[in-house]
Amino acid sequence: MKTTQTLQTKKLCIACILCAAAVVGSMFSFPVFGSRCAPVQHMVNILCAVILGPWYGVGVAFTASLIRNIFGLGSLMAFPGSMFGALLCGIMFSKTKNLPLTLIAEVFGTAILGGLCAYPVAIFLMGKSAGEIAFYAYIVPFLISTVGGSVLSGILLAAVGKTGAIKRLAE
Repeated sequence: MKTTQTLQTKKLCIACILCAAAVVGSMFSFPVFGSRCAPVQHMVNILCAVILGPWYGVGVAFTASLIRNIFGLGSLMAFPGSMFGALLCGIMFSKTKNLPLTLIAEVFGTAILGGLCAYPVAIFLMGKSAGEIAFYAYIVPFLISTVGGSVLSGILLAAVGKTGAIKRLAE
């Protein structure tokens, strides 16, 4: 029987591994308009939702965004672009255990909510003028990135899910 401390240590270790994967995976990004699209981050968001839950997912998204910014691998858009999707897909999976709905929640959370919240980040923290960008300018780049990551995670979870490995990790 696993103790609570053992379970928390296991979850923390998995979160660290997924955070590292998101940071390393951000080296494989591509620019779209004003942001760098990193689909691996969105794949990691969904893996966190399925294996660890919503709060670990938000923590991993925040930490990976912070590390990416420190090392110059991302922009400040990494924060709203990852954290909203992580929260929404984590909540969706914890409530429904439905993978397709979880993928949709990641896309909606990142593209719509994260895209809209990127606007004030660009204005107040990046010094963009309100006339330079429209309030919905980040929705399309975030959508491209999150759809790519969602497809990757859907394929990965479908393949690995058949082995039972995901269930063992989530225990």
